[in-house]
Amino acid sequence: MTPETADRATFTSIETSSAADWQLIAKEFGDFARQLPDRILTHLKLLDGDFGGFPIDRLTHCLQTATRAHRDGRDEEYVVCALLHDLGDVLATYNHPDVAAALIKPFVPEAYHWMVAHHGIFQGYYFFHHLGMDRDMREQFRDSPHYALTEEFCAKYDSPAFDPAAETLPLAYFEPMLRRVFAQPRNSIYRAALD
Repeated sequence: MTPETADRATFTSIETSSAADWQLIAKEFGDFARQLPDRILTHLKLLDGDFGGFPIDRLTHCLQTATRAHRDGRDEEYVVCALLHDLGDVLATYNHPDVAAALIKPFVPEAYHWMVAHHGIFQGYYFFHHLGMDRDMREQFRDSPHYALTEEFCAKYDSPAFDPAAETLPLAYFEPMLRRVFAQPRNSIYRAALD
């Protein structure tokens, strides 16, 4: 069946949609959702060869960050967050953490989501002062229960992951982890419809 001949809902406004329409849409949604890891892997590969002036390309940086977290014994959800933390670089030049955070939110604990969402500000501690910015911008979040986790992520995994000589596991190594983490959302407005 081609996209032109596939079954489709018949409404022209969601207000007039029917249960039958939504059964069809739900089936299509499930098929599409199962392909999310493939789309993420494709998008990660867009970072390959994009140096942006850094010592290594953006994909290698993500792989090194994940490698460091994995070798340090972090759980799979954390390692996948490390892998995807800069995924938004290509599409969201001015707010890349927001893209990665939105992507992982349904699949990881709140603490990890917060860590990814705020890593850009916390990472700034190491370089904002070189740009005339406030390196202590992260202090506005000092009372957050996730402050220490995010500070540690940047110090141990993100900041030092720009070394051309460092161990860098290949993307294929992390693919099974990514697929497991993205297999089933734990936090989604659509959760009830998925059960």
